[in-house]
Amino acid sequence: MKEFAYRRATEVRDALALVAAGDGARYLSGGTNLVDLMKTGVEAPARLVDVRFLPLDGVREAADGGLVIGATTTNSDAAAHPEVRRRFPALSEAILAGASGQLRNMATVAGNLLQRTRCGYFADPSQACNKRVPGSGCAAITGEHHNHAVLGWSRHCAATHASDMAVAMAAFDAVVHYETLDGPGELPLSEFYPPVGDTPDRETALPPGALITAIALPGSAVSPRSRYRKVRERASYAFATVSIAADLDVHTGSARIALGGVASRPWRALRAEAVLREGPLTADRFRAAADAELSAAEPLPGNGYKVTLARNLIVAVLTELADRDPA
Repeated sequence: MKEFAYRRATEVRDALALVAAGDGARYLSGGTNLVDLMKTGVEAPARLVDVRFLPLDGVREAADGGLVIGATTTNSDAAAHPEVRRRFPALSEAILAGASGQLRNMATVAGNLLQRTRCGYFADPSQACNKRVPGSGCAAITGEHHNHAVLGWSRHCAATHASDMAVAMAAFDAVVHYETLDGPGELPLSEFYPPVGDTPDRETALPPGALITAIALPGSAVSPRSRYRKVRERASYAFATVSIAADLDVHTGSARIALGGVASRPWRALRAEAVLREGPLTADRFRAAADAELSAAEPLPGNGYKVTLARNLIVAVLTELADRDPA
């Protein structure tokens, strides 16, 4: 690991100024992703600005009936909060499906959204990776890619986003609040992660130097029956092969569906949601919704199984939600 400077920020403005000063400064909170990448040489910040002790933690109720989760709230605290469990159970389930208990005790909500891909080629500085070194190529496309993207990828990058939490937040139309030296701003999660395109190194739409302060879950998205399901290669501490956060209202046919493990960002299944609004919620309708969403899939030679897996997972979870509703 290369030498680096360390500063603990005492207030938000202080943190923003320290990062704006340049010299490769990065925010540090839980460090469960950044420190690992520093150890392998993927990240080499000259300065770490510790924001963990800023007053940005906790969960509070919003005026519209939703919730606001502070950026430095630990994953464990967010998952265990009674109002998160009651209003957005899929979010609690998604958090608990990610990492180990020890890591969840350290990792923060904002850091989880900002974590970088777990693609093996990205993590190995000796391999070509446009996300790590723009213009160097993507070794995964012609190499080992059985767990890479099947939706929304490009010839520049086929990596998937690692977060479970972000999938649930995408389904709930979360809004990311941030602060800059020019003032506050916000980004819907649907715009937070740009399409991979030809700039896979641009992983979020945050302005340079911005500090996430909170994530808001709107009252219109409250989903007490929502569920998160994750398929992975082993029973614990594994990233998603395919995952789904979903809610279904059998009275109106309205649904919220987001997929994980299939794209460079949480994938909101808008086509599937539209099909579910078109008719009675039967098994055939669930299959049609899954097929509509996955019609855009372009699997690589070694990961076509993900399309079938995603289809089956969508149908299974929608069936479960429909069967749980007394109507």
